[in-house]
Amino acid sequence: MPDLLVIDGGLGQVRRALAVLQELQVESVKTLGIAKGVERISGEERFFLGETEIVIDGRSEAGHLLQHIRDEAHRFAITGHRARRSKKRNQSELEEIAGVGPKRRRQLLMHFGSPNGIRGASAEELAKVPGISGTIAHQIYNALHE
Repeated sequence: MPDLLVIDGGLGQVRRALAVLQELQVESVKTLGIAKGVERISGEERFFLGETEIVIDGRSEAGHLLQHIRDEAHRFAITGHRARRSKKRNQSELEEIAGVGPKRRRQLLMHFGSPNGIRGASAEELAKVPGISGTIAHQIYNALHE
């Protein structure tokens, strides 16, 4: 177990973390919350050790270290979020349907104009697309409406 759990957030987030630690019966871990100040300017953060607000000079070495830890956590989260969003944007729900390859995806998109258009189509409408049989149309419809 770590000695210290650093939390990016103020008293509300610290209290939630403390509740989870208590629920897990972890008593040995201290929490330190880092909340951006009112003006959201680096160096003017508020710090909470447990539920008690403490003073750490944001311009001190300790303050800079804590800001760096917080900024690195933000960078890591933002990078991961962007990667997931990019992957989702470049991947179609149709890619996961057996029997629907690039050619059928292209036909569906050309016919309906967008993924939302395909999603809004009935199985009968899907079957009217060249290269889409009734069976495949029902598979597509069911996959998009599960």
